[in-house]
Amino acid sequence: MRFMLSILLAGIFLGQTTTAVPAAHTQVRLLLPVETARPGSTVVAGIHLKMDADWHTYWKNSGASGIPTTIQWELPAGLTAGEIQWPVPEKLPPEELTTYVYENEVVLLVPLTLGTDLKPGPLVLKATVAWLECKEKCLPGSAAVSAKLNIGAETKPTTDAALIQAWQHKLPGSAAGLSPRAEWEPGATSDERGLILEWNSTNTASTVDFFPEASETFEVQAGVQRLAAAAGKIRLRKLVKKFQGEWPAEISGLLIERMGAESSGHNLKVPIAGSPPTQPETSALPGQGLWKMLLYAFIGGAILNVMPCVLPVIALKILGFVSESKSEPRHVRKLGLLYALGVLVSFLALAALVLAVKAAGHQAGWGMQFSNPQFIVGLTTVVTLVALNLFGVFEVNLSGRLLGTAGNLASKQGGAGAFFNGVLATVLATPCTAPILGTALGFAFTQRAPVVVLIFATVGAGLAAPYVILSWQPGWLKFLPKPGAWMEQFKIAMGFPMLATALWLFSLTTIYYGERSWWLAVFLVFVSAAAWVFGGFVQRGSRRRGLALGMTLLVLTAGYVWALDGQLRWRSPLQDASSEGSLPHAPEGYVWHAWSAEAVAQGRAEGRPVVVDFTAKWCLTCNISVAPAFETKPVIEKLKQLKAVALLADYTRYPPKITEELARFDRTGVPLVLVYPSDPSKPPIVLSEPLPYPAPYAPTLLEALDRAAREPN
Repeated sequence: MRFMLSILLAGIFLGQTTTAVPAAHTQVRLLLPVETARPGSTVVAGIHLKMDADWHTYWKNSGASGIPTTIQWELPAGLTAGEIQWPVPEKLPPEELTTYVYENEVVLLVPLTLGTDLKPGPLVLKATVAWLECKEKCLPGSAAVSAKLNIGAETKPTTDAALIQAWQHKLPGSAAGLSPRAEWEPGATSDERGLILEWNSTNTASTVDFFPEASETFEVQAGVQRLAAAAGKIRLRKLVKKFQGEWPAEISGLLIERMGAESSGHNLKVPIAGSPPTQPETSALPGQGLWKMLLYAFIGGAILNVMPCVLPVIALKILGFVSESKSEPRHVRKLGLLYALGVLVSFLALAALVLAVKAAGHQAGWGMQFSNPQFIVGLTTVVTLVALNLFGVFEVNLSGRLLGTAGNLASKQGGAGAFFNGVLATVLATPCTAPILGTALGFAFTQRAPVVVLIFATVGAGLAAPYVILSWQPGWLKFLPKPGAWMEQFKIAMGFPMLATALWLFSLTTIYYGERSWWLAVFLVFVSAAAWVFGGFVQRGSRRRGLALGMTLLVLTAGYVWALDGQLRWRSPLQDASSEGSLPHAPEGYVWHAWSAEAVAQGRAEGRPVVVDFTAKWCLTCNISVAPAFETKPVIEKLKQLKAVALLADYTRYPPKITEELARFDRTGVPLVLVYPSDPSKPPIVLSEPLPYPAPYAPTLLEALDRAAREPN
């Protein structure tokens, strides 16, 4: 430290324009080509990273691992920094884990624009540079750099001007003069496609390649195949792997030509000729592809029936079957089909929502409606009304208005009740995922509209199937208890799980309204009072029913105007005030940090296994199965023993980065648990989807952690 201070003081004393700051195996300097510059001019600054022998840092697309270097500027008023200009990198094998790097040294160039109104005199330019340096292991580095620039009438170069100019010659040129073109190769699998690149060249390059820019939706594989080409042309083949969405319509990156030890690059950004490849026809592949996903969708939909989200509706269906056990078989079958219709219509509506979101250019995901605070407020109110109706606060009848509608539909045994039960089951199922359902949905969300609709309809068919089968087998109804007075008590008892569902939904509003969410509770008190007046004095009263109805409307209006709209301000939720590192519902017993791709890379660079829990506050399976498993003593002790890095990816507010990360693993929602071995060359272990109970999942976590520990470094 004293040595560095001496260098700094000596530099200031001698009038040097740069400050050198070594960190670990990389030294960093801020270079300026001039000591004095005129207002209105542009100065190309350089961030000089000099690595120890055999160490390297990364290009803007680091490849299969690594992190690009970043620069955080602190500039005086009147100066503006442009984008980083990246010299041509090197390609570091092995092919299955290719990275794009700079070895020994590199100068990253940044144009600085000087305002025309700058006054003569000295200015201090500062920046914080962060990088990842790697050899056999990787270490994150960071350093603050600074330089002095005088504003004056003339331009005076520095001793670093030649170095900056030399690295400017190593920047990639334009590919426009090479007449480049790109086209898809005929034939494709569901997620891989050959890409042909061709350009004019008079060079007899010994090696040619294409270094792609980074993308979240697809990856250009590292392997390259040089193809025969006409004279004066270069032609090569790269393999493209798609993670999500449509195939890319254009490609960008660097065309690389190497002659001996010298490499040159050309910036390429061209459309890909030919229409985007269509998905392969999988209907002719029994047991694979589309048929396999449809089977997963049906089984996953059936499993949703035993998920905690849907249990309250199951109770209502049991009550309905008991009530109808003595009815005509035709009537029972009709009710089963109407319930199935309600489920299917709801799932088709969800499919339409997914397609609309995708058409708007956004990411779509399972349970995404729970990121809408108004939806949660409305659903909480509806489920509260259902509970009140089951408690007998107000009765069900076709002439009911306002309050009667939601509660009426929820528990009546007629056709409307059967249909609405199907709708309610679908809505309450969306914050849950079932084993293998996530695989089917992950497949669906990357397909075209007909496949999306087909997969969603199949999930709905799976959810409705048990009740349709029971309704079409009247003989099975004899195993149910006979109708009697107990049914009224059972109906009241079923109000409690429905009320628990309302409380759970209410807890989600704190995400969007903070302390204001208690005003929703006040509004629900008004709703309950209005339901009591309506049931006791309108439906069951004999005098002044008009006055009672007026009181019902008055109480509802007062609750809405004062509590819901005035105090809760339900149409104006809070912005996401939580910091990126805040973890409002991390498992207890171990230290958790917020997920980011950089945090994963840093943990693995330190030689530690990394555990990532993708979760959300509205995900019941996450909170009653995964989180309790992480809090069991054996799992906590194993995490401590391995010194694992535990990262929480909070999907509660549907952040796009986590949506993209889930899509990389063919998932559309949570839960998802990944365990990364400490060896960066090893792929993550993707854990199976949990059942909705805490006990069985802890052994799954322990087995994955043991596997990660056994992976050789």
